[in-house]
Amino acid sequence: MSASSPSGPSVSRGEDVEPGEEKVCAVCGDRATGYHFHVMTCEGCKGFFRRSIIKGVHFTCPFTRSCPITKAKRRQCQACRLQKCLNVGMRKDMILSEEALRQRRALRGQRRMAREQPGGLSAEQQELISLLIAAHQRTFDSSFSQFSHYWPAVRLCLPSPRPQSPPEPGVPPPAWSPSPQPDCLDEDVLPDVFSMLPHFADLSTFMIQQVINFAKEIPAFSRSLPIDDQISLLKGATLEICQIQFNTVFNMETNAWECGQHCYTIHDGALAGFQQIYLEPLLKFHISLKKLQLHEAEYVLLQAMLLFSPDHAGITQRKFIDEFQEKVALTLKSYIDHRHPMPEGRFLYAKLLLLLTELQTLKVENTRQILHIQDLSAMTPLLSEIIS
Repeated sequence: MSASSPSGPSVSRGEDVEPGEEKVCAVCGDRATGYHFHVMTCEGCKGFFRRSIIKGVHFTCPFTRSCPITKAKRRQCQACRLQKCLNVGMRKDMILSEEALRQRRALRGQRRMAREQPGGLSAEQQELISLLIAAHQRTFDSSFSQFSHYWPAVRLCLPSPRPQSPPEPGVPPPAWSPSPQPDCLDEDVLPDVFSMLPHFADLSTFMIQQVINFAKEIPAFSRSLPIDDQISLLKGATLEICQIQFNTVFNMETNAWECGQHCYTIHDGALAGFQQIYLEPLLKFHISLKKLQLHEAEYVLLQAMLLFSPDHAGITQRKFIDEFQEKVALTLKSYIDHRHPMPEGRFLYAKLLLLLTELQTLKVENTRQILHIQDLSAMTPLLSEIIS
Protein backbone atom coordinates (compact mmCIF):
# COMPACT_ATOMS: atom_id res chain seq x y z
CA MET A 1 0.00 0.00 0.00
CA SER A 2 1.26 3.44 -0.80
CA ALA A 3 2.32 5.56 2.13
CA SER A 4 1.12 8.71 0.43
CA SER A 5 -1.94 10.52 1.71
CA PRO A 6 -5.13 10.51 -0.39
CA SER A 7 -5.33 14.29 -0.17
CA GLY A 8 -1.65 15.17 -0.08
CA PRO A 9 0.86 15.98 -2.81
CA SER A 10 2.28 12.48 -2.80
CA VAL A 11 -0.72 10.91 -4.53
CA SER A 12 -0.29 9.72 -8.09
CA ARG A 13 -1.04 12.71 -10.32
CA GLY A 14 -2.12 11.45 -13.68
CA GLU A 15 -2.34 14.96 -15.09
CA ASP A 16 1.49 15.14 -15.10
CA VAL A 17 1.70 12.26 -17.57
CA GLU A 18 0.41 12.32 -21.14
CA PRO A 19 -2.31 9.77 -21.93
CA GLY A 20 -0.71 6.50 -22.97
CA GLU A 21 2.72 7.58 -21.71
CA GLU A 22 4.36 5.03 -19.43
CA LYS A 23 5.31 6.22 -15.95
CA VAL A 24 8.96 5.56 -15.09
CA CYS A 25 10.51 5.31 -11.61
CA ALA A 26 12.88 8.24 -11.07
CA VAL A 27 15.16 6.02 -8.97
CA CYS A 28 15.61 2.77 -10.93
CA GLY A 29 13.74 3.22 -14.22
CA ASP A 30 11.20 0.45 -13.53
CA ARG A 31 7.50 1.02 -14.25
CA ALA A 32 6.21 3.55 -11.71
CA THR A 33 2.86 3.25 -9.93
CA GLY A 34 2.49 6.90 -8.92
CA TYR A 35 3.93 9.64 -6.76
CA HIS A 36 5.32 8.34 -3.48
CA PHE A 37 6.97 10.67 -0.97
CA HIS A 38 6.87 13.46 -3.59
CA VAL A 39 8.53 11.52 -6.44
CA MET A 40 7.24 9.25 -9.23
CA THR A 41 8.55 5.80 -8.24
CA CYS A 42 7.88 2.09 -8.48
CA GLU A 43 6.49 0.06 -5.59
CA GLY A 44 9.94 -1.43 -4.91
CA CYS A 45 11.73 1.89 -4.42
CA LYS A 46 8.81 3.28 -2.47
CA GLY A 47 8.97 0.36 0.00
CA PHE A 48 12.78 0.43 0.16
CA PHE A 49 12.83 4.16 0.98
CA ARG A 50 10.16 3.85 3.66
CA ARG A 51 11.80 0.86 5.38
CA SER A 52 15.24 2.46 5.28
CA ILE A 53 14.08 5.72 6.86
CA ILE A 54 11.84 4.13 9.52
CA LYS A 55 14.50 1.64 10.62
CA GLY A 56 17.23 4.30 10.52
CA VAL A 57 19.71 1.89 8.95
CA HIS A 58 23.10 3.30 7.97
CA PHE A 59 24.22 1.75 4.67
CA THR A 60 27.82 1.75 3.46
CA CYS A 61 28.81 1.51 -0.20
CA PRO A 62 31.61 -1.08 -0.73
CA PHE A 63 32.75 0.70 -3.89
CA THR A 64 33.04 4.37 -4.88
CA ARG A 65 29.54 5.55 -3.85
CA SER A 66 28.54 5.89 -7.51
CA CYS A 67 26.91 2.51 -8.23
CA PRO A 68 24.40 2.50 -11.11
CA ILE A 69 20.82 2.10 -9.87
CA THR A 70 18.69 0.27 -12.41
CA LYS A 71 15.83 -2.20 -12.25
CA ALA A 72 18.31 -5.06 -12.53
CA LYS A 73 20.98 -3.68 -10.19
CA ARG A 74 18.99 -1.71 -7.60
CA ARG A 75 19.46 -4.44 -4.92
CA GLN A 76 23.26 -4.58 -5.28
CA CYS A 77 24.03 -1.42 -3.28
CA GLN A 78 21.55 -0.14 -0.72
CA ALA A 79 23.67 2.88 0.15
CA CYS A 80 23.68 4.24 -3.40
CA ARG A 81 20.02 3.37 -3.88
CA LEU A 82 19.03 5.32 -0.77
CA GLN A 83 21.21 8.24 -1.79
CA LYS A 84 19.58 8.31 -5.22
CA CYS A 85 16.14 8.31 -3.58
CA LEU A 86 17.16 11.44 -1.70
CA ASN A 87 18.84 12.99 -4.75
CA VAL A 88 15.70 12.73 -6.89
CA GLY A 89 13.68 14.42 -4.14
CA MET A 90 12.02 11.71 -2.03
CA ARG A 91 11.05 13.31 1.28
CA LYS A 92 11.56 11.77 4.71
CA ASP A 93 8.94 14.03 6.31
CA MET A 94 6.16 12.48 4.20
CA ILE A 95 6.61 8.99 5.72
CA LEU A 96 3.69 8.09 7.98
CA SER A 97 4.13 6.29 11.27
CA GLU A 98 2.88 2.72 11.66
CA GLU A 99 -0.03 3.97 13.78
CA ALA A 100 -1.03 6.57 11.17
CA LEU A 101 -0.79 3.93 8.44
CA ARG A 102 -2.99 1.57 10.45
CA GLN A 103 -5.59 4.26 10.99
CA ARG A 104 -5.59 5.19 7.31
CA ARG A 105 -5.89 1.58 6.17
CA ALA A 106 -8.84 1.09 8.50
CA LEU A 107 -10.45 4.28 7.20
CA ARG A 108 -9.98 3.20 3.58
CA GLY A 109 -11.45 -0.22 4.29
CA GLN A 110 -14.46 1.29 6.03
CA ARG A 111 -15.00 3.74 3.18
CA ARG A 112 -14.84 0.91 0.66
CA MET A 113 -17.40 -1.14 2.57
CA ALA A 114 -19.61 1.91 3.04
CA ARG A 115 -19.62 2.49 -0.73
CA GLU A 116 -20.81 -1.08 -1.27
CA GLN A 117 -23.94 -0.62 0.82
CA PRO A 118 -26.99 1.44 -0.19
CA GLY A 119 -27.28 5.07 0.83
CA GLY A 120 -28.62 6.04 4.23
CA LEU A 121 -28.82 3.85 7.30
CA SER A 122 -29.92 0.23 7.11
CA ALA A 123 -32.57 -1.12 9.46
CA GLU A 124 -29.85 -3.04 11.32
CA GLN A 125 -27.80 0.12 11.78
CA GLN A 126 -30.81 2.09 13.03
CA GLU A 127 -31.55 -0.70 15.49
CA LEU A 128 -27.95 -0.66 16.75
CA ILE A 129 -28.05 3.10 17.28
CA SER A 130 -31.37 2.88 19.14
CA LEU A 131 -30.01 0.12 21.37
CA LEU A 132 -26.85 2.07 22.26
CA ILE A 133 -28.70 5.32 22.91
CA ALA A 134 -31.15 3.50 25.21
CA ALA A 135 -28.24 1.85 27.06
CA HIS A 136 -26.53 5.23 27.45
CA GLN A 137 -29.64 7.01 28.68
CA ARG A 138 -30.40 4.27 31.23
CA THR A 139 -26.89 4.29 32.69
CA PHE A 140 -25.42 7.80 32.28
CA ASP A 141 -26.61 10.36 34.84
CA SER A 142 -25.93 13.59 32.94
CA SER A 143 -27.21 15.69 35.86
CA PHE A 144 -24.92 13.78 38.28
CA SER A 145 -27.86 13.74 40.70
CA GLN A 146 -26.76 10.31 42.01
CA PHE A 147 -23.35 11.77 42.84
CA SER A 148 -24.68 14.08 45.57
CA HIS A 149 -23.99 11.64 48.42
CA TYR A 150 -20.26 11.42 47.68
CA TRP A 151 -17.61 13.40 49.52
CA PRO A 152 -17.65 17.11 48.69
CA ALA A 153 -14.50 19.03 47.82
CA VAL A 154 -12.92 20.53 50.94
CA ARG A 155 -12.00 24.21 50.81
CA LEU A 156 -9.13 25.32 53.03
CA CYS A 157 -8.76 29.02 53.82
CA LEU A 158 -5.34 30.27 54.78
CA PRO A 159 -4.31 33.65 56.24
CA SER A 160 -2.76 36.09 53.84
CA PRO A 161 0.93 36.80 54.51
CA ARG A 162 0.65 40.46 53.48
CA PRO A 163 1.05 43.01 56.34
CA GLN A 164 -2.11 44.17 57.99
CA SER A 165 -2.90 47.76 58.86
CA PRO A 166 -2.48 48.52 62.56
CA PRO A 167 -5.61 47.93 64.62
CA GLU A 168 -7.58 50.85 65.92
CA PRO A 169 -7.20 51.61 69.64
CA GLY A 170 -9.34 49.39 71.76
CA VAL A 171 -10.08 46.92 68.93
CA PRO A 172 -8.46 43.50 69.35
CA PRO A 173 -6.64 42.06 66.34
CA PRO A 174 -8.60 39.47 64.30
CA ALA A 175 -8.09 35.86 65.31
CA TRP A 176 -7.53 33.47 62.42
CA SER A 177 -9.25 30.15 62.74
CA PRO A 178 -7.25 27.14 61.54
CA SER A 179 -10.41 25.17 60.75
CA PRO A 180 -11.88 25.11 57.21
CA GLN A 181 -14.33 27.95 56.56
CA PRO A 182 -16.21 27.41 53.28
CA ASP A 183 -17.53 30.98 53.06
CA CYS A 184 -14.32 32.94 53.68
CA LEU A 185 -13.79 34.58 50.30
CA ASP A 186 -12.61 38.03 51.38
CA GLU A 187 -9.35 39.56 50.22
CA ASP A 188 -7.51 38.69 53.44
CA VAL A 189 -7.10 35.04 52.48
CA LEU A 190 -4.95 33.31 49.92
CA PRO A 191 -6.59 31.84 46.80
CA ASP A 192 -8.79 28.91 47.72
CA VAL A 193 -7.06 25.55 47.98
CA PHE A 194 -9.19 22.44 47.48
CA SER A 195 -8.32 19.02 48.78
CA MET A 196 -9.70 17.30 45.67
CA LEU A 197 -8.22 13.81 45.99
CA PRO A 198 -11.00 12.06 47.99
CA HIS A 199 -13.61 13.79 45.84
CA PHE A 200 -11.81 12.78 42.63
CA ALA A 201 -11.58 9.19 43.85
CA ASP A 202 -15.33 9.07 44.37
CA LEU A 203 -16.00 10.74 41.01
CA SER A 204 -13.82 8.13 39.29
CA THR A 205 -15.73 5.30 40.99
CA PHE A 206 -19.04 6.88 39.98
CA MET A 207 -17.99 7.28 36.32
CA ILE A 208 -16.47 3.79 36.06
CA GLN A 209 -19.61 2.18 37.48
CA GLN A 210 -21.69 3.97 34.84
CA VAL A 211 -19.46 2.62 32.07
CA ILE A 212 -19.76 -0.92 33.44
CA ASN A 213 -23.56 -0.58 33.53
CA PHE A 214 -23.54 0.77 29.95
CA ALA A 215 -21.57 -2.27 28.76
CA LYS A 216 -23.94 -4.67 30.53
CA GLU A 217 -26.88 -3.13 28.66
CA ILE A 218 -25.40 -4.22 25.31
CA PRO A 219 -26.42 -7.83 24.48
CA ALA A 220 -23.33 -8.37 22.30
CA PHE A 221 -21.27 -7.71 25.41
CA SER A 222 -23.24 -9.25 28.28
CA ARG A 223 -24.75 -12.27 26.47
CA SER A 224 -22.24 -13.13 23.77
CA LEU A 225 -18.90 -12.85 25.57
CA PRO A 226 -17.39 -14.93 28.40
CA ILE A 227 -16.81 -13.10 31.66
CA ASP A 228 -13.02 -13.02 31.19
CA ASP A 229 -13.40 -11.24 27.84
CA GLN A 230 -15.85 -8.79 29.40
CA ILE A 231 -13.31 -7.94 32.10
CA SER A 232 -10.51 -7.52 29.54
CA LEU A 233 -12.61 -5.18 27.40
CA LEU A 234 -13.62 -3.06 30.39
CA LYS A 235 -10.06 -2.81 31.66
CA GLY A 236 -8.93 -1.73 28.23
CA ALA A 237 -11.60 0.86 27.46
CA THR A 238 -13.25 2.21 30.61
CA LEU A 239 -10.96 5.22 31.16
CA GLU A 240 -11.36 6.26 27.51
CA ILE A 241 -15.15 5.84 27.57
CA CYS A 242 -15.26 7.98 30.74
CA GLN A 243 -13.64 10.81 28.78
CA ILE A 244 -16.13 10.46 25.90
CA GLN A 245 -19.00 10.64 28.40
CA PHE A 246 -17.32 13.52 30.23
CA ASN A 247 -17.18 15.47 26.96
CA THR A 248 -20.98 15.58 26.80
CA VAL A 249 -20.99 17.91 29.84
CA PHE A 250 -17.96 19.99 28.77
CA ASN A 251 -18.54 23.73 28.32
CA MET A 252 -16.20 25.17 25.70
CA GLU A 253 -16.86 28.77 26.77
CA THR A 254 -15.68 28.20 30.33
CA ASN A 255 -13.35 25.20 29.72
CA ALA A 256 -15.16 23.44 32.55
CA TRP A 257 -17.01 20.17 32.99
CA GLU A 258 -20.49 21.01 34.33
CA CYS A 259 -21.71 17.99 36.25
CA GLY A 260 -25.00 19.12 37.77
CA GLN A 261 -24.16 20.98 40.97
CA HIS A 262 -20.47 20.21 40.53
CA CYS A 263 -18.16 22.05 38.16
CA TYR A 264 -14.57 21.01 37.42
CA THR A 265 -11.59 22.56 35.65
CA ILE A 266 -8.10 21.24 34.98
CA HIS A 267 -7.04 23.29 38.02
CA ASP A 268 -9.06 20.85 40.15
CA GLY A 269 -7.18 18.01 38.49
CA ALA A 270 -3.91 19.64 39.47
CA LEU A 271 -5.09 19.93 43.08
CA ALA A 272 -5.84 16.20 43.04
CA GLY A 273 -2.24 15.51 42.04
CA PHE A 274 -2.33 15.32 38.23
CA GLN A 275 0.47 17.01 36.29
CA GLN A 276 0.24 19.49 33.43
CA ILE A 277 1.79 17.00 30.99
CA TYR A 278 -1.57 15.18 31.21
CA LEU A 279 -4.01 18.00 32.02
CA GLU A 280 -3.14 20.38 29.18
CA PRO A 281 -3.48 17.75 26.40
CA LEU A 282 -6.67 16.53 28.12
CA LEU A 283 -8.21 20.00 27.90
CA LYS A 284 -7.10 20.31 24.26
CA PHE A 285 -8.71 16.93 23.48
CA HIS A 286 -12.05 17.95 25.00
CA ILE A 287 -12.07 21.26 23.15
CA SER A 288 -11.31 19.52 19.84
CA LEU A 289 -14.00 16.88 20.38
CA LYS A 290 -16.62 19.40 21.50
CA LYS A 291 -15.98 21.55 18.43
CA LEU A 292 -17.21 18.70 16.24
CA GLN A 293 -20.73 19.15 17.70
CA LEU A 294 -21.48 15.44 17.77
CA HIS A 295 -24.99 14.05 18.06
CA GLU A 296 -25.94 11.68 20.87
CA ALA A 297 -25.81 8.77 18.40
CA GLU A 298 -22.20 9.59 17.51
CA TYR A 299 -21.16 9.75 21.16
CA VAL A 300 -22.62 6.32 21.93
CA LEU A 301 -21.16 4.77 18.77
CA LEU A 302 -17.73 6.09 19.78
CA GLN A 303 -18.16 4.49 23.20
CA ALA A 304 -19.07 1.15 21.61
CA MET A 305 -16.10 1.36 19.23
CA LEU A 306 -13.79 1.82 22.21
CA LEU A 307 -15.42 -0.95 24.22
CA PHE A 308 -15.27 -3.59 21.48
CA SER A 309 -11.55 -3.48 20.79
CA PRO A 310 -10.02 -6.85 19.83
CA ASP A 311 -6.45 -5.71 20.56
CA HIS A 312 -6.40 -6.37 24.30
CA ALA A 313 -4.40 -9.26 25.74
CA GLY A 314 -6.23 -12.39 26.84
CA ILE A 315 -9.20 -12.00 24.49
CA THR A 316 -10.65 -15.35 23.40
CA GLN A 317 -13.53 -14.19 21.16
CA ARG A 318 -11.33 -11.91 19.08
CA LYS A 319 -13.11 -12.55 15.75
CA PHE A 320 -16.55 -11.76 17.19
CA ILE A 321 -15.29 -8.59 18.88
CA ASP A 322 -13.49 -7.44 15.73
CA GLU A 323 -16.58 -7.98 13.59
CA PHE A 324 -18.83 -6.14 16.05
CA GLN A 325 -16.42 -3.20 16.23
CA GLU A 326 -16.37 -3.05 12.43
CA LYS A 327 -20.18 -3.03 12.40
CA VAL A 328 -20.18 -0.12 14.87
CA ALA A 329 -17.54 1.79 12.86
CA LEU A 330 -19.48 1.39 9.61
CA THR A 331 -22.66 2.52 11.35
CA LEU A 332 -20.86 5.63 12.63
CA LYS A 333 -19.52 6.38 9.13
CA SER A 334 -22.97 5.88 7.56
CA TYR A 335 -24.60 8.06 10.22
CA ILE A 336 -22.12 10.86 9.60
CA ASP A 337 -22.60 10.63 5.83
CA HIS A 338 -26.37 10.62 6.25
CA ARG A 339 -26.81 13.24 8.98
CA HIS A 340 -23.96 15.71 8.44
CA PRO A 341 -24.31 17.68 5.19
CA MET A 342 -21.29 18.62 3.12
CA PRO A 343 -18.90 20.31 3.42
CA GLU A 344 -19.08 20.24 7.25
CA GLY A 345 -19.18 16.45 7.43
CA ARG A 346 -16.50 15.79 4.82
CA PHE A 347 -13.65 15.03 7.23
CA LEU A 348 -15.64 14.42 10.42
CA TYR A 349 -15.07 10.67 10.51
CA ALA A 350 -11.34 11.05 9.86
CA LYS A 351 -11.11 13.65 12.63
CA LEU A 352 -12.81 11.25 15.05
CA LEU A 353 -10.32 8.49 14.26
CA LEU A 354 -7.43 10.87 14.93
CA LEU A 355 -8.99 11.94 18.24
CA LEU A 356 -9.39 8.29 19.27
CA THR A 357 -5.66 7.81 18.66
CA GLU A 358 -4.99 10.90 20.77
CA LEU A 359 -7.27 9.52 23.48
CA GLN A 360 -5.20 6.33 23.63
CA THR A 361 -2.09 8.41 24.36
CA LEU A 362 -3.98 10.31 27.07
CA LYS A 363 -5.08 7.03 28.67
CA VAL A 364 -1.48 5.83 28.93
CA GLU A 365 -0.40 9.07 30.65
CA ASN A 366 -3.53 9.09 32.84
CA THR A 367 -2.79 5.54 34.05
CA ARG A 368 0.84 6.41 34.73
CA GLN A 369 -0.14 9.39 36.87
CA ILE A 370 -2.88 7.53 38.73
CA LEU A 371 -0.31 4.93 39.76
CA HIS A 372 1.95 7.68 41.12
CA ILE A 373 -0.67 9.68 43.04
CA GLN A 374 -0.35 8.56 46.63
CA ASP A 375 -3.47 6.91 48.09
CA LEU A 376 -5.64 7.36 44.96
CA SER A 377 -5.84 3.68 44.03
CA ALA A 378 -6.34 2.75 47.68
CA MET A 379 -9.31 5.12 47.91
CA THR A 380 -11.12 3.49 44.98
CA PRO A 381 -10.60 -0.28 44.58
CA LEU A 382 -12.67 -0.18 41.36
CA LEU A 383 -10.22 2.25 39.75
CA SER A 384 -7.32 0.11 40.98
CA GLU A 385 -8.90 -2.95 39.36
CA ILE A 386 -9.43 -1.13 36.04
CA ILE A 387 -5.81 -0.03 35.72
CA SER A 388 -4.30 -3.27 37.03
